[in-house]
Amino acid sequence: MEETATWTLEIISTMLELMEATRTYVQAALPTIYRHELVNLLFEWPYVRIANVVDAGLMERQTASRHLRELVRIGVLQEQSSGREKLFINRRFLTLLTTEQRDYAPFPES
Repeated sequence: MEETATWTLEIISTMLELMEATRTYVQAALPTIYRHELVNLLFEWPYVRIANVVDAGLMERQTASRHLRELVRIGVLQEQSSGREKLFINRRFLTLLTTEQRDYAPFPES
């Protein structure tokens, strides 16, 4: 039980570090579009759709699309088509969720 608790705390700690690193990087690289609510949304699931941003009431569809593409451009997300829809994948977060790895690829220096 102690081992499982320690393992879980390590995962949560690394996720919180990644979330803060993402927040800091996006704020520095894209100060005009930075919103902490958008960064928080990137950590609800390992991917986000334009509709998720719109449904969260953060912005209109065109603005959401433009902002997500900007996050792809700076390396925070990766865009992938899934049928008629675009998924914007948070690979760093996905790796933490699906592997035993307890670190993440650093963001480029801004």
